[in-house]
Formats: sequence, C-alpha cells, structure tokens
Amino acid sequence: MKFFCKQTDLSEAINMVMKAINRNSTVKIVEGILIESGDNKIKLTGYDLETGIEAEVAADITEEGSVVVESKIFNDIIKKLPDENIDIKVDDRFQVSINSGSVNFTIKGMDSEPYPKIPSVETENKIEISQKMFKNMITHTSFAVSTDTTRAKLTGLNLISDGHNLTLVAIDGFRMALNREQIGDDFPKMNYIIPGKSLNELSKILNDNDSDVVVYHSSNQILFDLGDVRLISRLIPGDFVNFDSIIVKNPKTVMEISRKNLLDSIDRAALLIMTDERRCPVSLAMPDSSTLLVSANTETGGHKEDIDISVEGDLIDIDFNAKYFIDALRNIDDEKIRIEFNGSQGPCIIKPVDGDKYIFLILPIRR
Repeated sequence: MKFFCKQTDLSEAINMVMKAINRNSTVKIVEGILIESGDNKIKLTGYDLETGIEAEVAADITEEGSVVVESKIFNDIIKKLPDENIDIKVDDRFQVSINSGSVNFTIKGMDSEPYPKIPSVETENKIEISQKMFKNMITHTSFAVSTDTTRAKLTGLNLISDGHNLTLVAIDGFRMALNREQIGDDFPKMNYIIPGKSLNELSKILNDNDSDVVVYHSSNQILFDLGDVRLISRLIPGDFVNFDSIIVKNPKTVMEISRKNLLDSIDRAALLIMTDERRCPVSLAMPDSSTLLVSANTETGGHKEDIDISVEGDLIDIDFNAKYFIDALRNIDDEKIRIEFNGSQGPCIIKPVDGDKYIFLILPIRR
C-alpha cells in the first residue's frame, strides 16, 4: 500500500477514530487503527466491538492495500509531523514507512485480515436530525446514564420518536434526565436503546451547526453518518424502563424558583460535602410559602441559605444528593424553573414553567 495525504487531514481523522478504540481490549488487534486505501481516499477505522468509527481522508493512492497500526504510536507520530504532505508506504511484511519532508519513521504494522468487520446497517430506514439539536439532547441527558453493567438497559439512552417528537431519556436508578424536541409531522417512529458510551462519543463528533446527521437504523445496529465520518453502534436489546409511570401527574407541592439562585445555593452547600454518600445530603425546606431554606450539615461544618420562591400546595422538608441536583440544574438554560414534589418520600420533578421540553427526576434521600 502507498499513498500521499495532508498531515492535518490525517491527524483529524485519527482523532476521530481513536474515540472508539479500547486500549485494554482482550482482542489485541482492535487496539489498533485499520487503514484501507482505494478510490482516491483512505479510510481509518476504530472499533471496540460495540462502537465503530470510520473516517475518510482524501489521498493520492499509488498502491491500494490495508494494514493495522498501533493506535497510540501512530497518533503520536502523525501529530508531531510538519504541517505538509505525508507519504506512507506499507511493504509485504507490514512494515509502515512514514515520511514528511526530512522526517522519516518506520513502525511495525499488522495484517488487517484478522481485524473484525463492523456490522453493516441497512440503509432503507433513514432519518435526518439537526446535529446541533441532537448534540444538545445528548449533553442534557447522558450524565444520568447508569454505569452498573449488571443493569444493561440502563447503561444506554432510550431514543424515541412518536412521529412528531424526538425524545432521549437516561435513568440510573436514582435519577432520570429527559429531553424532548419537536421534529415536525410524519417523522418515522422508533424506539431504541443506544449505549451511553456510543452517544457520548457521537456528541464529541457532532457539529454545533444546523447541518444534519443522517441516521440509519435496523433491529440491532444504528449508524450515524456525517459524511466523512460515520459512527456505528450496536443497540441494547429489550424494552427500556416505563419512565412515564414514575413521573408524578398530580404533585402535592409545586414550586417556582430561579434556576441560577438554586444552583448557586446548592453549589455552596456542596462545598461542605466531601463525599456524595447518602449520609451527606443537601436539605430543602419550606418554612413558609415564599422561602426555601437550603442547608447542609456535615462533619466539616454547616450551611444555611434562604431563597425567594413561590409555592402552591403543601410545604415540604426533604433531602437530596447535591450532585444530582447540580447535574440537572447545569443542564437547563431557563431562568425560572418549576419543581414538583409528592411528599417527603417521593421523587421531585424539575421541568420548565410551561411545557415539558425537559424533565429531570431525582429520588430523595430518606432520613
């Protein structure tokens, strides 16, 4: 194999595919990058057996072929080369020669034949989503994905289309994050569980503009196509948690409050909480219908602070994990929010004052 390409283009493509490489895999060859050449381009692939990323680079091909290179050393070398054309050659023994100007490296490559094939995805089922919108949806929900691998479904996010709205939901057993966007009429219906790791890596690739990502989906795989970059992920089988059933429909207490004031107050209280253990919560109490008392008491010290609110219904006194509240509040852009409670033992719901574009649910800590 022999080709020429630009250093900047190749380095950018390597950065993309590195996101899908597990350097501690039991399958050693997938710790490398697969390089294939043909049709005036090279294709780089990273694949951890769950998520695959392919990136294409324009190149002058003088001899087609393929090779697998050790990902870290190849990335490190390409990053350090001068910003000019690179000449890469691979011989019959998979020795890789990298030349740029007066700089020359030789590294050992591997035969690409044992490299596992990324599953193909049928292109019949196709949808298009704004990259900026979907990136925001992932950012505002993925923090609530479970890391408990014994609960496989909760390690993913539930992507749902009812034909008019696109909804993304994450639940870790203690909290829920939901984001919903209107997508117009006649949008294809779907209901899939996508691994949280795959969507987190996708969010790093998506652009902050209104160009679309094309999504192809089948019963067990999903493909996100950005043109020169594609991410393919397996889907988690089964049905997601019925999250509608845990959202309180008739709350006993409804509070409206400044998002920033509440976030700043809980953030200050959390300074005294050196651990997120259940024994160190932040307390929210309503001495009257216009005041919220935020407090924390730990071995380090104590904190108390009043915030102006408006309340309808019962006054409450309830404890929460401070980190969960901070995570939710930092992923809201509204100045004022609505928080619903159902007694001191039930979950609280954080949502917009009007509508349900986002919903965050947090379970309380029992005293």
